[in-house]
Amino acid sequence: MAELKVGNYVRGKRFGKFEHDFKGEIEKIYENSVLIHILECDAADQLLVTEFNDRAIVRKADAELQEASA
Repeated sequence: MAELKVGNYVRGKRFGKFEHDFKGEIEKIYENSVLIHILECDAADQLLVTEFNDRAIVRKADAELQEASA
């Protein structure tokens, strides 16, 4: 598994009330998790993302490196 770094673009797996996976940029790294600034999400999850101030904390194992969208 590649090392996650601040600024990496990742896909976060759905959890809790999220119905779909989401994509975003890592803002902070913790011991076992990362803080993701959500940049892309399904329309069904938009209200929840807004309530979370466009951020989510996910386990490192659930953050998959992606290439940034153009």
